[in-house]
Amino acid sequence: MELFFNPFDNLVCILLGISFTVWFTSLLVFIIVPAIFGVSFGIRRLYMKSLLKIFEVRTWVVQRTHRPPEFEMSDIFYFARRGVESIMDDEVTKRFSAEELESWNLLTRSNHNFHYISLRLTVLWGLGLLIRYGILLPLRVTLAFTGVGLLVFLTSIVGLFPNGRMKNFMSEKVHLMCYRICVRALTAIITYHDSENKPKNGGICVANHTSPIDVIILASDGCYAMVGQIHGGLMGVIQRSMVKACPHIWFERSEVKDRHLVAKRLSDHVEDKSKLPILIFPEGTCINNTSVMMFKKGSFEIRATVYPVAIKYDPRFGDAFWNSSKFGMVNYLLRMMSSWAIVCSVWYLPPMSREEGEDAVQFANRVKAAIARQGGLVDLLWDGGLKRGKVKDTFKEEQQKLYSKMLVGTQEDRSRS
Repeated sequence: MELFFNPFDNLVCILLGISFTVWFTSLLVFIIVPAIFGVSFGIRRLYMKSLLKIFEVRTWVVQRTHRPPEFEMSDIFYFARRGVESIMDDEVTKRFSAEELESWNLLTRSNHNFHYISLRLTVLWGLGLLIRYGILLPLRVTLAFTGVGLLVFLTSIVGLFPNGRMKNFMSEKVHLMCYRICVRALTAIITYHDSENKPKNGGICVANHTSPIDVIILASDGCYAMVGQIHGGLMGVIQRSMVKACPHIWFERSEVKDRHLVAKRLSDHVEDKSKLPILIFPEGTCINNTSVMMFKKGSFEIRATVYPVAIKYDPRFGDAFWNSSKFGMVNYLLRMMSSWAIVCSVWYLPPMSREEGEDAVQFANRVKAAIARQGGLVDLLWDGGLKRGKVKDTFKEEQQKLYSKMLVGTQEDRSRS
């Protein structure tokens, strides 16, 4: 039996091999190695400045092609819709939708009439689509798998070391390296302020919550002990490997609702000054980065130093808010990795402690107000769970009692008359 080799097939294999070699070599030299040593070549910030120039060009194109508006009968529906929204809208509901932008950032095509504005603008959007999905998305997916894979592999190895200073040192370096690779998988451009106030061991770090990537944003600048529920699947594999390297606090599903057990586990952790600071998001749900909503008092009942952190995202480059009722986790991560970039600022605020005569709720509100003030966010008293959770049965029963009293009173009035 004779074997025939096609020279063209050999050439294709060689070209593919060269392409993969160049691809992974570029990732290793320009991204992974700098992430290991915590350095940056300034490429991401240059990329951000270039995007701002492109957005200015987009604005100029729109202004040059602007046509005098012509009245159509359908225009009245806009005012009718806005009127109904003004009646139905409230301070809670608007915090669970994407933050409105002053101008289009070439990401979505929410207005189907954009292609009538300018052919150049449509070409610019199409070119951006090609860059985001053809170049940036494959690069970011590769980096994400690299970061997560290294995190699972290296933390499992670190877990084999005996407890001590050497293990703690190795764990810190591994976590920082892997989180920095994951940050680069999002093309995250982060500016950290007041690093002298960074959380220290034996304390609790609390921050406003916009997205699951808040964890990566903070953990790429310092190590934290995570708190959360035990999961299965890939997330479970990551949790089990992480807890081998350093003490995180994972709860079973049945333990999450036991407030006393949760408080005791947190209290035992902060009492050991050799353990990492705990990272907690007291809002309990993601808010669209325009405000800070009510902090749950649980983490403020513990007698420990609280380190507030304010996180503010720039929505011009990509919307970091996770609307969990609209997008699943995979869909959300795809949207993040196909956006232009994730740009944010992080402020480390001075540590705070409970004052004499101050209860947990008052302390939580004081910390929340400091975070909102520093991040330029609206300070709201509403519970974010009002949007996600159902109305409590006790509230329904109160309304039923009031209604029944009204009925009884009406019948009594009729009988007397």
